[in-house]
Amino acid sequence: MASEINMPDPVCLIENSDQQLVANHEALDILSAIKQPVVVVAIVGSYRTGKSYLMNKLAGKQKGFSLGSTVQSHTKGIWMWCVPHPQKPGHTLVLLDTEGLGDVEKGDNQNDCWIFALAVLLSSTFIYNSIGTIDQQAMDKLHYVTELADLIKSKSSTEPHDIDNSATFVSFFPVFVWTLRDFSLQLEVDGEAVTPDEYLENSLALKKGTDKKHKNLNESRLCIRKFFPKRKCFVFDRPAQTKYLSKLETMKEEDLSEEFVEQVKEFTSYIFSSANVKTLSGGIIVNGPRLQSLVVTYVNAICSGELPCMEDAVLTLAQIENSAAVQKAIEHYEEQMNHKVQLPTETLQELLDLLRPIESEAIEVFMKNSFKDVDQKFQKELGYLLDARRGAVVKKNMDVSSARCSDLLQDIFGPLEEEVKQGTFSQPGGYYLYLQKRQELEKNYNRVPGKGIQAEKMLKMYFESKEDVADTLLKMDQSLTEKEKEIEEERIKAKAAEAANRELKEMQKKHQLMMEEKDKSYREHVKQLTEKMQQEREELIAEQQKILLLKLKEQEQLLKEGFEKESMKLLDEIEKIRSNISPLCTIL
Repeated sequence: MASEINMPDPVCLIENSDQQLVANHEALDILSAIKQPVVVVAIVGSYRTGKSYLMNKLAGKQKGFSLGSTVQSHTKGIWMWCVPHPQKPGHTLVLLDTEGLGDVEKGDNQNDCWIFALAVLLSSTFIYNSIGTIDQQAMDKLHYVTELADLIKSKSSTEPHDIDNSATFVSFFPVFVWTLRDFSLQLEVDGEAVTPDEYLENSLALKKGTDKKHKNLNESRLCIRKFFPKRKCFVFDRPAQTKYLSKLETMKEEDLSEEFVEQVKEFTSYIFSSANVKTLSGGIIVNGPRLQSLVVTYVNAICSGELPCMEDAVLTLAQIENSAAVQKAIEHYEEQMNHKVQLPTETLQELLDLLRPIESEAIEVFMKNSFKDVDQKFQKELGYLLDARRGAVVKKNMDVSSARCSDLLQDIFGPLEEEVKQGTFSQPGGYYLYLQKRQELEKNYNRVPGKGIQAEKMLKMYFESKEDVADTLLKMDQSLTEKEKEIEEERIKAKAAEAANRELKEMQKKHQLMMEEKDKSYREHVKQLTEKMQQEREELIAEQQKILLLKLKEQEQLLKEGFEKESMKLLDEIEKIRSNISPLCTIL
């Protein structure tokens, strides 16, 4: 439950020590315990721009993330604060505060690039925080966005420099929120009042010109528009007089600018109500353990000199979760089998009828907890395990039945064995007297319920073990002629042959039933897999259509701005998306 999330203070999630990024185990352990869906909000920007203040407000605290009050960058690496979501019960709000970009003490821009890329990869809402207006200087500082295609791969086989194929990035990337601090201008464009969002879009309009200078001017704008089609902007007045800014975290709201306080409330309200749960391509909802896996995978890739690959991260996550899904399915099978199946059953068919819905539930548990099971590797593993479990339960059913029958046979026939030892039947007519008593006891045995599937076989085996007793009594019975004894021996042989033939047919029937059950289990796997693939196709189509609409809107805007060449490039990408959707729709 959300109430169980107890983080009084932020902890470092990704340490940045000597230009080396390291995932912090304490923070990873915290994430692993959060089973709820997570809304991940990350903030980046130059140091000393007030990022941490906004994040503390989102956490509902006055203090927490270090604000810093000197010219030095305070936050190092990426810090994390997990709090119960204030408006979405059963969800956790994960706040990520990053170290300031452009810290002169670091002297290495590459480290900033990785911090920026990780914030994009891990978040569902990405906040870029800056001071003042959106001018060319602000755009130049946002050069990190132009390097995303060089730092991140969407697929294992995709070349990282394919900026124009941004649709794959869009499906992974977060909503982009630009927060402008100490904003002092009037929100006007060409003398007309505009909203902060309209101000942002106007600032992202491309500059006319084909030379290198204009190309450079447009690069950041173009990348933001391509990678982040969902955008939002907030402007904030200066919160207080300059001399008080260093004490911002200790100041009461009434001592701050009314406009600033209202703007912060509007900002937090938007994040709480509109920031989405972190999802991966295909609608995979991210919880704490999944976010933990993404952190580890991305950081390990960077440290090993590789480019973080979104597809690889999802597949790594899928390997972990699909293995766990198999285990969950088997545990469910065992639990339900122990709860619903009382051994022994009277027939094999009865047992299989009891196990079938439990198997179906186990497959359903696997489907619910698995994703991207390439070539159905883990589902096949589950199939083998369920087949083995079914076989084990069938054997256990036989063993329990055999043990129960063995005890019952001893109880019922024990007194008869004692009479044989005492010579009760060692007299003329004793053989038929013995048979008569044995038949009466056999009727008593057959009347006892709950013996299970081995009842007849165990009785047959018991009589076979006592054949020498009956044979001795037959030979010793002086009231019978030799001819009568021969006839009786033939009758016994015929009865034994009939029993053996009946047992052979039972074995063949059992084999046929087990093969049929295996086939039914396979068909159930196929049925549930087909249903899941159908659902995934529908989700993928919906996702692609959403991206398509965003791209069409962007292409229309480029045409409106007079950038026909860029519009045509985007049109090619739109056609690729359409060609990807078309076969999926045909299947549906």
